[in-house]
Amino acid sequence: MNNKLNVLLSDLVVFYHKLQNKHWYVSGQSFFQIHPELENLYDAVLPQVDTVGELILMNGGKPVSTLKEFLANAKIEEGTDAYVTSVKTLYSELLPDYQYLLKSVTEIKEAADAENNYLVSAKMDEFIASYAKTIWMLNQALL
Repeated sequence: MNNKLNVLLSDLVVFYHKLQNKHWYVSGQSFFQIHPELENLYDAVLPQVDTVGELILMNGGKPVSTLKEFLANAKIEEGTDAYVTSVKTLYSELLPDYQYLLKSVTEIKEAADAENNYLVSAKMDEFIASYAKTIWMLNQALL
C-alpha cells in the first residue's frame, strides 16, 4: 500500500509544479481566464500532497521526500516552459493527467478496501470525488 501511496505522492508533487509552471507561463487573450483557474487547480493539489504523506506515515511507511525521488517515482510528466495561450489546448493537456490520477486513486481505494484499510479508502473517496468533478468541468469547457 505504501508503495502505491508513494507513487501517488510523487505524482501529486510533480503535478502541482506542472500546474504552477503553466500558471506562470500564461499569456494572451485568455490570461484573465486561465491564470486564476490554474491557481485554483494547484491550490487544490497542495493539501492532497500533505494528506498522502501523512497517510503513508500513519501506515507505518516513509514518504519519499526529495525532488529526485519524486521525479523517479512519478508517472505524470513535468511541465515545460512553453507559453499557454489557449484554454482548449491547456485543458486538453491537463485532462489526461486528471484521468490518470482518478484511475490511480480508484486502484488505491480498491487495494485499501481489500486490506480493510478504511483510513486510506476514505481519503481516496475524497480524491475520487474531486478528480471526477474536475474531469467533468474540463470536459464541459472543451465542448
